[in-house]
Amino acid sequence: MKVGIDSYCYHRFFGEVYPGQDAPEKTISLEEFLDKAIALNIDGLSLESCFIPQFDDGYLANIKRILDNAGLDRVYAWGHPDGLEGGTNLEAYDEMIAHIDYATKIGADVMRVVGSSHLFRFEAHDQRLDKLTEMFRSAVQIAKRKGVRLAIENHIDFDSDEVLKLIKAVDSEYFGVNFDTGNFLRVLDDPIQGMKKLAPYVFATHIKDLLPVKEIAVNEWNFFSCVPTGLGIIDNSKLIRLLKDADYKGFLAVEIDNLHPDYSNKEEKVIAASIKELKKLATLVSK
Repeated sequence: MKVGIDSYCYHRFFGEVYPGQDAPEKTISLEEFLDKAIALNIDGLSLESCFIPQFDDGYLANIKRILDNAGLDRVYAWGHPDGLEGGTNLEAYDEMIAHIDYATKIGADVMRVVGSSHLFRFEAHDQRLDKLTEMFRSAVQIAKRKGVRLAIENHIDFDSDEVLKLIKAVDSEYFGVNFDTGNFLRVLDDPIQGMKKLAPYVFATHIKDLLPVKEIAVNEWNFFSCVPTGLGIIDNSKLIRLLKDADYKGFLAVEIDNLHPDYSNKEEKVIAASIKELKKLATLVSK
C-alpha cells in the first residue's frame, strides 16, 4: 500500500488562510511545494488544481516531468471549494470537462471531482443527486475516451449511502470515489461503515484523522479538526485493511484542512507524523 499527500495540506502556504488561522510568513510556489513533497520520501501526490498557477501545455509538461523523475503516482484534483454546487453550476461543469485534459497532461489517470460542499449540505439531496447523476453520466463518457477515471469526493455534503447511490446511478467503471475519511465523520457517517460499502469503488483517498474542538460549535464543519494520523478518533488501520481487501491500487494521501488548536501552524509536523504512521499501518496490513 503506497503513501502520499494532497497538496491541500499546504493551503495556508498557497495563500488560502481560513478565518482564525495565521497567515504564514511567506507563501510558496507550486515548484517549491513539489520539492518539499518529494523530500518526504512518498509514493504519490494529489495535486489540487486551485493551486496550479497556469495550465498551458509547457507548464503542465514540466509538472509531469518533475513527477515522472521522482517516480510518483499522481491524482489530479479538481473542484475546490464547491465543485458543481450540487449540479446547479453549468459553468463549473464546463470547467471540470476542460480539466480532464489537464489531468492527462500531468500524467494522471484519476481525477478527483467535487459535486457539492458543506454550503449545500442542508438543501434537498435527492434533487441534487439527480442533477449530479446527469452531469457525471455525460462527463464520464468524455473522461473514458481520454483514459481518466473520475473520483467524486464526499465533500462534507453526502453520506456514504448517497455516494453509493450516485455511483450506481452513473454506472461506469470510470466513475468512483475519492474517499475522504474525515469528511464522512463530519456528516456523522461512520467512516468504517462507509468504507465497507464503498471500498470496491475507491480510486483515491484523503486520509484525515480528527478530534473535536470544544471551542467550535458542533454544527460547524470544522468542529472535527485535523490531528496527526493515529492520534484522532478514526480507526485508519481498519480503513486500510478494507482497502487492501478490495485490492485498492491507489495511494493513501494525507490531507489536512483545518488543524486542531493543539497543532496550529504545525502542518509539516502533522504531515511527517501522518506519513510515518500510514507507512507503519500499510506495512502491517501487507503482512
